[in-house]
Amino acid sequence: MNEDILQDSDQAPAEDGVVAVRRAMSILAAFGVDDTHLPLAELSRRTGFHRSTVLRLARTLAMDDYLAQRPDGTWRLARAAGWLGACYQATFNIVEIVQPVLRDLSAATGESATFYVREGKQRICMARVEGPKSIRHHVRVGAALPLALGSPGRVLLAFSGEPGEPYESVRRAGYMMSLGERDAEVSSISAPVYGINWTLQGAICISGPISRLTESVLLELKEPILAAASRLSRSMMGVRQG
Repeated sequence: MNEDILQDSDQAPAEDGVVAVRRAMSILAAFGVDDTHLPLAELSRRTGFHRSTVLRLARTLAMDDYLAQRPDGTWRLARAAGWLGACYQATFNIVEIVQPVLRDLSAATGESATFYVREGKQRICMARVEGPKSIRHHVRVGAALPLALGSPGRVLLAFSGEPGEPYESVRRAGYMMSLGERDAEVSSISAPVYGINWTLQGAICISGPISRLTESVLLELKEPILAAASRLSRSMMGVRQG
């Protein structure tokens, strides 16, 4: 039997869900924010499906305006896909997206995890998960803190385009550590979070007592905070995790 036919059979067992539906969604998910259109070969490469399968699914999606074929044969997202995106943005609840990431980050590091957004010259605590340890840094949800003090605020400034140092260094590093800057007893490490079209959405932060979160410990937390920022950015963008 032809291996392509066996591989692409819609009747093949799936771990979860209907194979044809999941494959159709994979075609839509193959498009990125910079992809105005994609040729069949590239869709095949990105999805791992045979070209004949991609063509059949693309034509089916085009029947309901999720895809459209251009005169040169390439494919683009169409009206119905755009409507879904608009509905997603209109009903988007940032806390529902942020909270699970903060919980996982706090559990992985044993420290408090917070998400801040910028409002004028302040940073606002939008969501927070307290760490499990009895001695910890406390911030209430909704609290307004200085933008130019502490790693979350400086990250927000840096990735909003603030010129000069330390912002140039923060942009190059992709994160910032702060030891006793806003509060002499508190240290933190933060990274930027992006949304659709790489628009800055906020900063994700781990914070705690400076006696526990020394510079060397903060450096060990660099990978977890960057991974959490990447995961949250992908969720904000509506990009499938993987």
